[in-house]
Amino acid sequence: MSILVSHAERAEIETASASETQQLGFDLGKVAIPGDVLLLQGPFGAGKTTLVQGIARGLGIEGPVTSPSFVIANEHLGRIPLYHVDLYRVEQMDSATLEALAEYFGSDGLCAVEWPDALPGELIEGATRIELMVLDEGRRRFTIDTTADRLCKVFALRAATPR
Repeated sequence: MSILVSHAERAEIETASASETQQLGFDLGKVAIPGDVLLLQGPFGAGKTTLVQGIARGLGIEGPVTSPSFVIANEHLGRIPLYHVDLYRVEQMDSATLEALAEYFGSDGLCAVEWPDALPGELIEGATRIELMVLDEGRRRFTIDTTADRLCKVFALRAATPR
């Protein structure tokens, strides 16, 4: 991994493989606290679910973690709960779905949302945004925008760790 930019609220890092992406997620999961919301943006195959799998391991979740594309949300129990949401198939939010999802935000766990564009602004205010970019086979660039310094520090520490 190599760090490209780092300051109080924004950092970029590259990973060279799916296992490095999972390790980055693991480290994020280790420092996660109740109420964290991660908005994961990137194209198909960028590694959003791979990152969430690592986060789950960092939270002590041992079972399989797959994308909830067809069910919208999966709940996993760990050190704190992980609410894994995938809104790819949601074009517009009906009030019942919005109400159900709102319970995950700012709750007792970490909420990781893939394809968050369908969410209303008031629901995601203050959330951490992680943008994923495919560089080439296996290599990814992650850009984090957050007010949580502890999450930015994960990027800096991962970049400083030799492969």
